[in-house]
Amino acid sequence: MKQVITRYDAASRHMHWLTAALLGAQFVVAWAMPDITRQTPAIGLVAWHLSLGVTILGLTAMRLVWARRRTAPARSMKSIFHTLAAIAHKGLYTLLLLVPILGWINASARSFPVKLMGIVPLPALSAPGSSFGHAMGDVHSLLAYVLLGAVALHVCAALYHHWVLRDGTLHKMLPLQNQPEPGTFR
Repeated sequence: MKQVITRYDAASRHMHWLTAALLGAQFVVAWAMPDITRQTPAIGLVAWHLSLGVTILGLTAMRLVWARRRTAPARSMKSIFHTLAAIAHKGLYTLLLLVPILGWINASARSFPVKLMGIVPLPALSAPGSSFGHAMGDVHSLLAYVLLGAVALHVCAALYHHWVLRDGTLHKMLPLQNQPEPGTFR
């Protein structure tokens, strides 16, 4: 008899919430750090921003590998909403990969050292002074706002499922140990 999975596994839940926390920290650091000019050194908040970015990139890569190895919980949505949710999740993952990569390309063009968790040096993705690398900084900034909007929509969808549809979708990802039985969400 096939067991019906009603929650995401612990690793998926922990990686999800760690990603959320890192993204929150990243946006706070991004807004607090100085404007990047040709003379801006990669120290302080700028160094933190670079480190958080590659950490988010690495964590997202781990999440994608993990997601392919596990079975997701059963969905309670109708097919069109299931399709829209799948598109939204793919878009979020794409942005979670693309935004840090573009930032890394820009950092390389500025000769900023990029280090994973502030320790492990990573290779440059563009040549120092590269006009392409500098242009990717503008795309990085624009897509960061798109990512922020996508995250806001993701949160709104989760809250809609929780408070309006009351279908237990949010409980599948909450880090809590106990999940209410199906049908007790109302």
